[in-house]
Order: sequence, then C-alpha cells, then structure tokens
Amino acid sequence: MNASLSDFKTTLPAVRQRIVAAAEQAGRQPADVRLVAVSKTVTADRLREAIRAGVTRVGENYIQEAREKFSALGDLPVEWHFIGHLQRNKAKYAVRIFDLIHSVDSIRLADEINYQAGRINKIQPILVQINLAGESSKSGISPATAEQLIRHIGTCPHLSLQGLMTLPPFFNAPVKVRPYFEQLRQLKDRFGEMAIENVRMDELSMGMTGDFEAAVAEGATLVRIGTAIFGARK
Repeated sequence: MNASLSDFKTTLPAVRQRIVAAAEQAGRQPADVRLVAVSKTVTADRLREAIRAGVTRVGENYIQEAREKFSALGDLPVEWHFIGHLQRNKAKYAVRIFDLIHSVDSIRLADEINYQAGRINKIQPILVQINLAGESSKSGISPATAEQLIRHIGTCPHLSLQGLMTLPPFFNAPVKVRPYFEQLRQLKDRFGEMAIENVRMDELSMGMTGDFEAAVAEGATLVRIGTAIFGARK
C-alpha cells in the first residue's frame, strides 16, 4: 500500500482507537500508552504526509535511512526514536538525531553513546533492550546480565535510562507473546525496586501491529507500530 494523506487520516485514528480500547480493557489510562510510528523503508515524502496526519513519534531502524529523513524532516515537531540494532560506530550520529534510543544492549555500546553525547553536551535518553527468549537472531542483553548493564548505565553522566524494550519471538497468536511482555514488566518492576541511582524504570517499549493489545495489557508505554499505519512493506 502506498499510503497518502487521506489513507493516514484513516489508519492513524484506527490504530489510536485500538490503543484506547486495549488500555481501557486493561484498566489503564489511554494517555499512558504512546504510539511510535515505525517508518522503516517509508520515504521522507510519505513520512511527511503521516506527520501532517498526526504522527508525533517516528521510529527508525537504520541510521543511514534516519539521517536522510532527519535531514529532510528534522524541522517538523516530532520525536525521533531509534528502535533498531545500533552499531557503536554509528552512535555519534544517533545522539544527534534521536530523542530516545530503545536498543542499548551492552556496556560497550552504553559507553560509546555516553562519550558521543558528552561531546555535544547532551544527556541521551535510552532504554535497555532485553532478549527474553535468547534468540541469536535478535539483539538484546539476557535477563540474567541486565542488572550489571543497568547499574553501569547509572554511572554514565550523559545517559538517562528510562526503562526497557524487547522484541519477543514471533507468533501469529498474541496470547503466546503475552508471557514475554509480562516478563519484561516484571523485570521493570524488579529493577525499579532496586532504586539504582540515576536510573528510572518508567518506560516499557513493547508491542507491534500484530500483538500490541497484549503488550498494552501488560503495561506497555510505547508501542511500535508500522504495518497498521503505513501498510505492508515490500
């Protein structure tokens, strides 16, 4: 689908209504769940149309693609979220573009982001990505070693840890994914109770087009949705 402005004026409200319904069913305030429109492979022109239709948070997976779009659209009033795997040698670009980096998964990457943010006098908001199922095809730190990373981030003066992110295994049935979302929420609660200095556990980035209602039910604050907004990617 090659979505136009009129398409976005249909797809965006439909997604937002699903978020509201999921939040209300879970006894949550809909305003506590924010939509990140995942614009991977979406052209800058199409993304501009989506922003005109009401997108306020953009999620990008690739630094080079994001740099090109930010160059074209960086003057627009949107938040830029990095949700893909971040290579350390691209951290210098990430800190210049992104309001939130969702995918920090190692001490070495955290140190590089901290260093590059320091060079431009920025405190960079981040999330720690947890690989709950231990899938080799996905990035993320294991739950068993996440505490060490989180405590280290707390010592980095140019990082602001906001919470956790995950990419669970793919299932066609959201009911099979929900236990992973529950596990991430439990980790967030556990780390939050540790009261680690300079660490907040306010955010849970989890849930995509096929399963975000289950994520909302388990406490997601950021849902990353692309296909339901932009259509199937080539």
